Amino acid sequence: MISYVTCFFFFLFPHRYLASGDSLIRLAFSYRLGHSTVANSVHMVCAAIEKGMVEKFLPRPTPDTWKEVAQRFWEKWNFPNYLGALDGKHVVIQAPPLSGSQYFNYKKTFSIVLLGLVDADYRFRCIQVGDFGRTSDGGVYAGSDLGRGMESKTLHVPQSTSLPDAAHLGDVPYAMVADAAFPLKPYRMIPYPGHNLSQKKRVFNYRLSRARMVVENAFGILASRWRIFHRRINLHPIHVDTLVMAACILHNFLLSPSENVRLLEEAEGGRQMAPVPKMGGNRASREACAVRECFATFFTSPVGSVSWQDRMVIM
Repeated sequence: MISYVTCFFFFLFPHRYLASGDSLIRLAFSYRLGHSTVANSVHMVCAAIEKGMVEKFLPRPTPDTWKEVAQRFWEKWNFPNYLGALDGKHVVIQAPPLSGSQYFNYKKTFSIVLLGLVDADYRFRCIQVGDFGRTSDGGVYAGSDLGRGMESKTLHVPQSTSLPDAAHLGDVPYAMVADAAFPLKPYRMIPYPGHNLSQKKRVFNYRLSRARMVVENAFGILASRWRIFHRRINLHPIHVDTLVMAACILHNFLLSPSENVRLLEEAEGGRQMAPVPKMGGNRASREACAVRECFATFFTSPVGSVSWQDRMVIM
């Protein structure tokens, strides 16, 4: 039989490894156990978390889920018909043997990419883990289940509907928001490019930036809670994928509603993210441009504007 002491240490090591960022060798030395024993406990517990908790804390979105996310974004971030904020994070790893430049990214480190779609309360709704660090965020998204599902319209996204109290603008599709690393689509809004923009376009960029901050905040909370993300992870990429999945699941598990209300509330009220330069010659469809123009018109209308937006936009 396995003793209670053995079970305690079996579950202690993964928590200490994720939360402290200590190396497996240091943990093994601290508890006077073998390196393989500590490593196996970390791998097994992370795999068990992924297998046993993913359906509850990272479920496949449903139409009701999308509507709930959109309603919460409108209430908290003043952005209607919003499916979530999309972005990628590089998880730095030790260079795998014989991997060439596959994991080598533009930051001059070796990494895998975590792509996340985050709701208004900093929860991950969809994630993609394990793509090579050399792959761009847009490339990771295009090859992900989320990207293919949105393109083929198989993710049960609700039908287009009018913006709040703005039926005269017509029906507008539900959309994600992202930065300029992603192409403009009817279901994905990005900022207007350039500097000499009209007041309406500047307001749109501010409102989109304000809503998009949630994904940056979610990555920040994830890394602060699990400090393993502040160091170079010296594991095989397969084990890193499982570890990142487990960390995201535990992030959703630990983020209680009461914590969401107060978390970063004061800091986020009127802040704007730094502008992102245009990162390519993406050619958007007329439909996507029309959807973005509709949002921009709504944000400068009496029913869609917020009292502080003109102060935040510097002409």
